[in-house]
Amino acid sequence: MASEEKSLNFIEQIIEEDLKSGLSNSKLHFRFPPEPNGYLHIGHASSIALNFGLGIDYQSPVNLRFDDTNPEKEEQEFVDAIKKDVEWLGYKWSEERYASDYFQQLYDWAVLLIKKDKAYVDSQSSEDMAIQKGTPSTTGTDSPYRNRSVEENLDLFERMKNGEFEAGTHILRAKIDMKSTNMLMRDPIMYRILHKHHHRTGDTWKIYPMYDWAHGQSDYLEEISHSFCTLEFLPHRELYDWFLDQILDENKLRPKQREFARRNLSHTVVSKRKLQQLVKEKHVNGWDDPRMSTISGLRRRGYTAASLRNFANTIGIAKRDNLINVSVLEFCIREDLNKIAPRVMAVLDPVKLIITNYPEGKEEWLEAENNQEDENAGFRKVPFSRELYIEREDFLEDAPAKYFRLTLGKEVRLKNAYIVKGESVIKDSEGNITEIHVTYDTDSLSGSGTEASQRKVSGTLHWVSIQHAVEAEVRLYDRLFTDEAPDSYKDKNFLDFVNPNSLEIVTGYVEPSLSTAQNEEKFQFQRLGYFTVDKDSTASKLVFNKTVGLKDAWEEKGKKEENSINNSLKDINKYFKVETKPERIAIESAIGESIKNVSSFSLLQNSLKKNINNNKASLLFSQFL
Repeated sequence: MASEEKSLNFIEQIIEEDLKSGLSNSKLHFRFPPEPNGYLHIGHASSIALNFGLGIDYQSPVNLRFDDTNPEKEEQEFVDAIKKDVEWLGYKWSEERYASDYFQQLYDWAVLLIKKDKAYVDSQSSEDMAIQKGTPSTTGTDSPYRNRSVEENLDLFERMKNGEFEAGTHILRAKIDMKSTNMLMRDPIMYRILHKHHHRTGDTWKIYPMYDWAHGQSDYLEEISHSFCTLEFLPHRELYDWFLDQILDENKLRPKQREFARRNLSHTVVSKRKLQQLVKEKHVNGWDDPRMSTISGLRRRGYTAASLRNFANTIGIAKRDNLINVSVLEFCIREDLNKIAPRVMAVLDPVKLIITNYPEGKEEWLEAENNQEDENAGFRKVPFSRELYIEREDFLEDAPAKYFRLTLGKEVRLKNAYIVKGESVIKDSEGNITEIHVTYDTDSLSGSGTEASQRKVSGTLHWVSIQHAVEAEVRLYDRLFTDEAPDSYKDKNFLDFVNPNSLEIVTGYVEPSLSTAQNEEKFQFQRLGYFTVDKDSTASKLVFNKTVGLKDAWEEKGKKEENSINNSLKDINKYFKVETKPERIAIESAIGESIKNVSSFSLLQNSLKKNINNNKASLLFSQFL
């Protein structure tokens, strides 16, 4: 039984109703049926969590079944990757099955339908068939081959199977209703000819079943009790049931298809076709690029299995499609890494800091806490010396009054170390600061218990000792798309919204404790964010991927963009109140500058629709889009 301590989602309610109606708990059986034509993505993670979660809740088996009915697109590489992803997410399947396991049985059932005059071989061209099928607003017309004799259909279908015909010359169709309001019921295709090598069955088969013919029958053969699909398969349910009606043994369990909403994620795409396009056109560096929404990409970026499971549970199951802000996913990984990631120091935009009154040649190994959220994480030793790297942005020569970092004449604390005071700077010929000179308070060592060590200063900075620092390549990832719904526009290509700044590669310096860090190890670079060791790391070169920042930078960016749009709306209203051309030109310029700060096309469009009713104003606003 599902846990009574939580409210049931509508999927669990369906199962509970079936149990109350007499279905035995021992008959519950679920499945996750991916097609091995690409890598799993974040959307699949929700489906995996749903089906395997039900298996855990009801102590019922869950099959991993590969829908391998299209050898043109499917490869063993994808089978292996899918299995790896499901296992990595923390789930174990009861049985590993393939639709290709049932090719002979599916063929035999197709022959049965032909004998019952419920299927026929159609020899029309695809163009003629499309015309003959009609449209949602017009009924279809019967194929000229619909009334072929059973004997002729059996002969042609066997010859199709034996490879006597070229692809496209014949197909097998179910004989249902060409006037049905459901287009899928207008004599759907059951088999097509494909002279392609199959990754499991080789060249044995020359005909392959369509998804709708293979799916329900595979569920039936595996005695699946509940077949859960996303909402786009709702129109398929009628056909799913019709096919089952033709072959069902009343003494066996009849599977039930039910649908749930797809949960789309903002600032990304999950269409396999579009993900493949990103890879093929080299907008990203492979299926596991850390900017991709694939599970392998998220894993490489540093997402944990626990964070993805938590994300799936957080967004839940719904009956209507909706867009989930990616910040929810980022919150889930931030929450998980906060508990488990060791704190370390790294500097990504270094400037040299010299402690002028610290003895040359001296070094200290200072104690630093690994993770204040984990009492068992312990401590480590960090080397401290006269010359350090700090972040360039942590120093201003002429700082405002409320600047809480290092500046001349003011004190800050160096994390786990001493209080230092800015004294002077050295610049190059172009005026760039190359060195910051400070002095330190010898009695102010953190944790020493002295009065000086407890003195409060304006801020605390992270640092690394130059002579001990380990150089590292650091890949700073941002969202792959600037728009929250890049593939939602009919008149725009989703690639128009690819973020040109989604990857920045910098050379940074990390403390020596990271010199032996292993692939996929995760750390919090203090004050910077969470970072993960990339698989490109070698014994001589460390590579880190930025997983997520300590705070949601896009939330702040979004607030600034909203302010820019509000300013432009005010200027538009002002535009139509002024009379002189110079004034209007000045206002147009101001509007243009405001809109330059807005990268979200959907935000601009929504503002246009909601706030501007005047046609002239709409025209003025739209010229900047």
